[in-house]
Order: sequence, then C-alpha cells, then structure tokens
Amino acid sequence: MKNKLLILFIFCLYSCLVSAQAQEVNTNKNETRKNTEDSIDPVAPSRAAFYSAVVPGLGQIYNKKYWKLPLVYAGIGVPVYLWMDNQKNYDHYRNEYKNRLQGNTSQLDPRLAGLDDERLVDGQNFYRRNRDLSVVIAVGFYILNIVDANVDAHLMQFNVNDNLTIKPVIEYDSRNLNQQYQYAINLQYRLK
Repeated sequence: MKNKLLILFIFCLYSCLVSAQAQEVNTNKNETRKNTEDSIDPVAPSRAAFYSAVVPGLGQIYNKKYWKLPLVYAGIGVPVYLWMDNQKNYDHYRNEYKNRLQGNTSQLDPRLAGLDDERLVDGQNFYRRNRDLSVVIAVGFYILNIVDANVDAHLMQFNVNDNLTIKPVIEYDSRNLNQQYQYAINLQYRLK
C-alpha cells in the first residue's frame, strides 16, 4: 500500500513538473514577429540544462519559472532526508544485531530489547531497502530537474501567435431538423 502511494505521489510530482507553460501572446502582431525572431537562442535549452545540472533549480530560475523551484527542492530534499533517517535506523538495527552476536550486553538498546535476532535482520533489510529507494528517487528527481529545464527552454522558443489557433466552440446544427447543439473544434490556418 505504501509503495502504491509512493508511486502515485511520484507520478503527481512528475506530471506537475513536466507540464508545459502557456506563453503570453502579444496583441500587436508586429511585436510578436519581432520578439519571436529576436528571442530564438539555440543554446538556451542546453544552457538551462547545464545550469540545472550544476545547481538544481538554477535552470528553472534561468527560464523564469520560479514556481517550480520549491518542487525541485522538495523532490530532491525529501528523499535525501529519508535517506539520512533510514541510514540512521539501519545503523541502529545493525549495531544492535552485532552486539547481540558478540555477546556484548552492556551496549544493548532497551528500545530493541523485545525483538529477536530475526526481527533485527528484517529491520536492517527494511531500512536498507528504503535507503536505497530514497537514493534512486533523489537521483530521479535530479535528472527530472535537468530534463524539465531543457524542455521548458525549448518550449519558451516555440512560436505561439494568431496564425495557428484551435478554438473549441458549441455550434448549432443547421443541417438537421432536430435542432441540437453539437461540439466542434475549429482549426484555422492563416498563411502570410
């Protein structure tokens, strides 16, 4: 159950991070043409990816998507915290198990006194597995951070203007006599 919730949480964060942003469209067509011709920088996506690789979140700052910064640091910071916590618990169970095997009763932990040796080994395996999973998730979010910065920089250069529009509308069906409303999508091309 916990694994399913973790996968669902990762999927939700992934979909939030990867979603594309809508760009503002200038009302003046001349400004739009001038801005799109001057603002295309072929190096910008690789620069944003490099910035995110050096410092996580710097690529999002470079792309001026400041709202993604807390998501990046939460996506990397939470697994790092869980790694540290699982490592501490793993060491705790391992040291208790080692002390019992050596017969060292002076250093036994009273919190783990009720557990037998098999439960201590199970606890070690549990915390080691969770520790390793935390590392995989943190590396995954780090890579996702780099990919997101690169894709976002590419999408910022995407030409969005009034020459290509898709407008969903509800139209009245005048061909049939039953007078029903129908859904339609109008696709308009305006060639220069």
